[in-house]
Amino acid sequence: MSLLIGFGLIMVYSAGSVWARIFFSTPQPASYFFVHQLRWAALAVPIGIVGMIVPYKAYRKVVKPMILLSFFLLLLLYVLGSTVNNAQSWLRLGSFNLQPAELVKITVILYLASVFSNKQNMIADFKTSVAPPLIVIMVFFFMIAKQPDFGTAMILVMISTVMVLCAGLRTKHLLFLAALSAVAVIGVYHFALSGNQLGRFTAAYDPFSVADKTGRQLINSYIAIASGGLTGRGLGQSIEKTGFLPEPQTDFIISIIGEELGLLGILFVVLCIAYLVFKGFVIAIRCKDVFGSLLAIGISSMLAIQTFVNLGAATGLLPITGVPLPFVSYGGSSLITMVFSICVLMNISGFVNLKRSSQIEGKRENVKAKN
Repeated sequence: MSLLIGFGLIMVYSAGSVWARIFFSTPQPASYFFVHQLRWAALAVPIGIVGMIVPYKAYRKVVKPMILLSFFLLLLLYVLGSTVNNAQSWLRLGSFNLQPAELVKITVILYLASVFSNKQNMIADFKTSVAPPLIVIMVFFFMIAKQPDFGTAMILVMISTVMVLCAGLRTKHLLFLAALSAVAVIGVYHFALSGNQLGRFTAAYDPFSVADKTGRQLINSYIAIASGGLTGRGLGQSIEKTGFLPEPQTDFIISIIGEELGLLGILFVVLCIAYLVFKGFVIAIRCKDVFGSLLAIGISSMLAIQTFVNLGAATGLLPITGVPLPFVSYGGSSLITMVFSICVLMNISGFVNLKRSSQIEGKRENVKAKN
């Protein structure tokens, strides 16, 4: 995690150095985005420490307050929210911008882990165990989609789906949820998406037909990645960041990594994140506490899904959704959420290892007693 954050700071400086001078009405120093990201990283440290030292089981007690806080912050967006890239998703706090949807993701993970661990003996009863959390998820989904931020809204649904699959629901309930999800996706596509949002599908799958409009960003992403080759042009030597690729320090930072550091740079990021995801699922398997196991599954799936969505958008596999690359893209809300989440994962791992050590020590004591 620390390696990714450090690498991300370097790439934010490189990717945003030119954009800081040409984006603002008053040119900013080349280090503008780097300094802001460094402040967020510094703020993430104490929050991460809290995630590591507070026993993970204690978070069950704050699930309801977090649900209420998340709901309140999403409502507050309609009154005080700032619009960035056509989405009213941000609350401005002095020189900082807070994105409540990031808090909602970890809130939903904690909520589902708590609900399904408490109702394991009633998991076969759909009305009691599944319907209530489903309503909560749908409320958050539509509030986030309304901003509109369909990228985060869909990630929320996908994380919830993974956790539901791992909670032990009956097959007929899973099939019902799958059908319901399909109907919701079709409904959103046909009735809720605006012309601008529908244009993202065209930009993703036929970008050259709209090269002068919405397809420009993806085309320049292709050029950046392709021109980097295996080893890249060299750190700081990107051409696309000089105004061709809009806001290269955010959602499309992987394109600049590919251009400057080549395929090897992209593989470095992907393998680091893959390692964290793998370790997260290993922790989930080893944890015998249902709440801890589901919490680890939720955090690991969030990291994996968000990475997949970001890389998919940068390569044309998925529509552009404005989802940042975990730990690497410029953005404080995402960075703090991810740092806290991974630190909670480390917390769960610590309890698992402690319990395993106690069991091993107990077996040794039994062997000594028998001898």
